[in-house]
Amino acid sequence: MRRRILLVDDDVTVLLTLKAVLELHEFEVQTASSAADAVKKLASGVYEMVITDARMETDDAGFHVIRAARQQAYRPATALLTAYPPPNADWKNNGVQSLLVKPVGTQDLLRQIEALLVQQQDEKQALERARVVTEALPKENRQKAS
Repeated sequence: MRRRILLVDDDVTVLLTLKAVLELHEFEVQTASSAADAVKKLASGVYEMVITDARMETDDAGFHVIRAARQQAYRPATALLTAYPPPNADWKNNGVQSLLVKPVGTQDLLRQIEALLVQQQDEKQALERARVVTEALPKENRQKAS
């Protein structure tokens, strides 16, 4: 099964180039050219990962996409793609799990995506194990465990 990525960028050249690279490496890629389009696609599909440009319609449009992704029940991995990395780690406080700095080489991009997908899957499995353990507790002990 091919893993699904939502790729968001207002630069059509970047969007189509990254889409082609990812598809060559067995990813299923959906694209959006704006934050508004991305939010609609997030609500109507399920993605393992969302990669979004930071600056599109507004300087913080990418963070709107990240917030929308983090609100989805399926909890996709999130990465911010930018040519202008913030000087501090503020991006981490906005739900971004990985920062991809343009230009990014193909091998580096694929390595970072694979690492993030593994990390995200591990987090999902840990949450599921915690949920199962909590549900196995007697009702009066559940509140104490959470």
